[in-house]
Amino acid sequence: MSRGFTLLELLVVMGIIATLAGIVLGVGRRASESGKVARAKVELAALSTALEAYKSQYGDYPQTTDSARLLQALIGKLGPSNMVITGRALIESAKFHLLYDADPFTSTAAVLTDPWDQPYVYAYNTTASGWTNSSFVLYSIGPDGLSTVVPTSGLIDVAAAGNTDNLYANRN
Repeated sequence: MSRGFTLLELLVVMGIIATLAGIVLGVGRRASESGKVARAKVELAALSTALEAYKSQYGDYPQTTDSARLLQALIGKLGPSNMVITGRALIESAKFHLLYDADPFTSTAAVLTDPWDQPYVYAYNTTASGWTNSSFVLYSIGPDGLSTVVPTSGLIDVAAAGNTDNLYANRN
């Protein structure tokens, strides 16, 4: 009598291994996504704190919708109305991921990116342009990569399609 495994036994074992591998990979993916969400929330909180310090120092928030100009303002190179200054850096840019891995002190193209490698969205205007929001708008477009344009009022519909997975500063 031969002592080996039957084809059916081998198939059952392979099925069990495949099922366990699928479970482990699914849990790993969810943990990775949760880590990215947590990192984005921490970065948004740090950026919000830096923006409040900027307003305290210069009397207003950076008046821009350009992500590169926002970074230049937070490292002390641009004033509220986009004038070139030499000021104190309000963030440690080395603790953030930058698009193009550019040095923000030598390149004006450097942009702060979220964990999904998308630039953080920032907007701020004055009331003269129809801005009714009492503050700035700052958010990550989240894992789906979809976003809507910031309205001229500065008030975003967070429940709109494409905005449901966005992570907003001061709201999460």
